[in-house]
Order: sequence, then structure tokens, then C-alpha cells
Amino acid sequence: MTKRLEGRDEEILEPDLPIVDPHHHLFERKGVRYMLDECLDDMRAGHNVVASVYVETGAFMRRDGPEVLRPLGEIEFANGIGAMCSGTEYEGPQVCAGIVGKADLRLGEQVGWLFDRALAVAPERFRGIRQISMDHPSDLPYRYFSTGRPPQGLYHHPKFREGFAQLAARGLSYDATGFHLQLPDIGDLADAFPDTPIVVNHMTIAMGLEMSPDERQALFADWRDKLAEVAKRPNVACKVGGLGMPVWGFGFETRADVVGSEELADVWRPYVETAIGLFGAERCMMESNFPPDAFSCGYVPLWNALKRITAGCSEEEKAALYSGTAARVYRLGV
Repeated sequence: MTKRLEGRDEEILEPDLPIVDPHHHLFERKGVRYMLDECLDDMRAGHNVVASVYVETGAFMRRDGPEVLRPLGEIEFANGIGAMCSGTEYEGPQVCAGIVGKADLRLGEQVGWLFDRALAVAPERFRGIRQISMDHPSDLPYRYFSTGRPPQGLYHHPKFREGFAQLAARGLSYDATGFHLQLPDIGDLADAFPDTPIVVNHMTIAMGLEMSPDERQALFADWRDKLAEVAKRPNVACKVGGLGMPVWGFGFETRADVVGSEELADVWRPYVETAIGLFGAERCMMESNFPPDAFSCGYVPLWNALKRITAGCSEEEKAALYSGTAARVYRLGV
């Protein structure tokens, strides 16, 4: 993730536009560190980031105790960061103003125990959970995931929906991270649980590694059509970003030179504009997905690229895209 600091000499576009970054991580594993110091260094680099939502990576899990409660360690960690960043001695963005924790919905009704404990320890910040479902017939994408290959067939596990049903009863949301091949399953889930907010992460990834131009064109069309079907569900919102991850196949991670926001915007534009066009600004939230997106670019050019793409949006649309939708969906007091 060596590109994290690159591009900081770029002029900050729309520097006063408030940003609630709805998707970032904190962790330290396998020699890769992205903790509060690095996060604040990015968020204070020029863009007006006022708050953020922490999304799980399975970090800081409890070492012992009941398996269902192991993810509580990460929620407690993120809640501590959030409490510190909202305290009177602190000046800066409210990092971890919202928390999306980890849970294994295959545990069925038992997972409600975790939700109740999480709401007890982090009532002002715990807003929902994520369980990654990234099924792909190719082994190519998994070489980029430090957490390994997620469980296959997650949405079809016999107890998954029993576990999912525990969310609505507690007013919690579900973050759906997957490849675009999982979009039909996400749509079915939204139909079955219309009272549960579902947030599509990274627009779902159209895995484009080692594809020809014609194959990429066909992939884009299939991704667009599947995303359009899911966008018909009113309880589904969309995080717009994650395009810096190598699995999209853009190849920026292989570049030795600094990748600037103009080039990023040119490549990302079709995907970003498609997602916003399908969901509308009121159901879209622009995200950094840092540090994974640092494979391709720095934090400053990432936000500049997104701002370039949305330059033609109205002030009301920008307010929703960059802060309003995230604050509403995750019920943030910012």
C-alpha cells in the first residue's frame, strides 16, 4: 500500500465540502499498519473530512470466549477510538462515529446475542454488521485479500436468513460486500427483508483481472444490468468507490509513477456515474475504502477524482453524496 501518501501536492478541489467517509478500516497485520495516526494523517491532508464509519476487517477479535462473541473485540476497539475522537480534548474528524461490526449470520438466531452485547457496549456508534460474500469462479482475486477466501455460498447457508432476521428487530443494517455476481442474491435478500437497510459496498466489484478489452466491455454491461435490478429495491443504498482495489483490473497498482486524480477520474467515471444514476444521490455515499484503495492512489487524489466525476451535480446532490446519505443511513450525530 505504498501509494497512500502520493499526490498530496494536488490542489484540493472543493476544500470546504463536508465529507463523511462511510468506509475505512484500522488494523495492524502482516507488517501492514493503518491505525489512528495514519488515518488522521490522511483525513487531515486537505479534504474536509468531518466524520467516518469504521467497517470491520476481522481485526482485534477476542482470543477466547464463545465463538459468536469473538467479533465484540473489534467493536469495542472501534468504539474506544470513536469515544476518543469525540472527546473535549480532541480536535479533528470524528473517526469511527459509526461502526459496522463483523458477525457470522450462519449461526442463526444465536447471533442476536452478539448484537445485543454490541449495542450495550457501543450504543451510540454500533449501527450494523458486515459479512463478506465474495464468490468468484476464478482464483485470481483472492491473491489480493489478506484475510483469505471468504466462505462460499454464504447467502444460501440454511441458517443465514435466520441470522439476518435478527438485524431488523434491533434496527441494524447489513453491509453487503461481494463481486457483482452476488447482486441477484443481494436483491433477493432485500425483497425478503424490506425493513432491513442493506448497503452495497464498492458498488459490488466487477472482477476484471487479466481480461481483454472486449471481455471488460461485456463485464461492465453485466455489472450495470445486475446493479440496476438491485437499485429497484428502496431499502438498498450504495457505497460509491472501492475502485482502487486491484481486482477491478485497472492496473494502477503496477505503476511506478504517481497516479493523479484526472487519470483516476477518466477510468472510474463510467462506474461512478452509473451507480449514481441508478440509485440517485439520496441513496449513494462516496467512500475512500482506505487503506485498500491505497494500492492504486493516495487519499488526496482519490477524493479529488470523485469530486471531478461529480462536478456537474447540484449542491444538494453533493451534500447527499459526500455526507448526507452516510449520516442518515448510519444515523450519525454529525
